[in-house]
Amino acid sequence: MKLLFVCSRNKWRSLTAEKIFDGVNGYQVRSAGTEDGARIKVTEGHVGWADQIFAMERKHVRRLKDKFSEALASKPLHCLDIPDDYRFMDEELIEILKARVSEYVEVPE
Repeated sequence: MKLLFVCSRNKWRSLTAEKIFDGVNGYQVRSAGTEDGARIKVTEGHVGWADQIFAMERKHVRRLKDKFSEALASKPLHCLDIPDDYRFMDEELIEILKARVSEYVEVPE
């Protein structure tokens, strides 16, 4: 299964998710950001590649729907409701990510 994680700049939240979930249960994981200054900016190619898409906040869901509505039509798009309060690989962020993502895909303890 291919998982895509999206935040604003692809520096802390989505990049942390990519690092902790890539290879888990055979998942292929990528991350991207919605803003112009993102480390990796989300493209239609990312959306097309993904089996499931996880956005950190509602604004990311809106931005994805505004820009890629056709490509998203048949894709599960989940909002994790994780605010931009954490640094890369923050322990609390990792725990929240595991808890929220496990509502949609299998995540080992």
